[in-house]
Amino acid sequence: MENSHQIKTLRIVRAIALSVLLILSILVLLFSLLSGSEAYGGGFSGVMKNSPNSLPWVLFLIMVIIANKKTVLGGFLIMIFGAIITYFFNFTGGNFFLTTFIICLLIVFLGLVLVFSGLALKKLADNEK
Repeated sequence: MENSHQIKTLRIVRAIALSVLLILSILVLLFSLLSGSEAYGGGFSGVMKNSPNSLPWVLFLIMVIIANKKTVLGGFLIMIFGAIITYFFNFTGGNFFLTTFIICLLIVFLGLVLVFSGLALKKLADNEK
């Protein structure tokens, strides 16, 4: 009985982490597509010319989809991606914004949550057998 309660709790935690990551990845992807398009004349052609700006965020969205299928692998990839963007956006230039830092660390933290929940679910599933 105790294991079923733990499994249910871990699945809820995993679902919340995946939901937050999915929403965050879509919002940042849309922002990266649209934010620089006015420099290229706006409209559809401006979005298309600005689309290389969104490639890292497309990769992030793909990692979230991978995490939905393979939680531990996807969580590990998301942690690595989060660590890279934390360094890139916060420590390579002369500007440091607390909001960007928090969002980047949130990605790392949620990747860690996915790794731990995936490993715990595997361990509990093995104990059930």
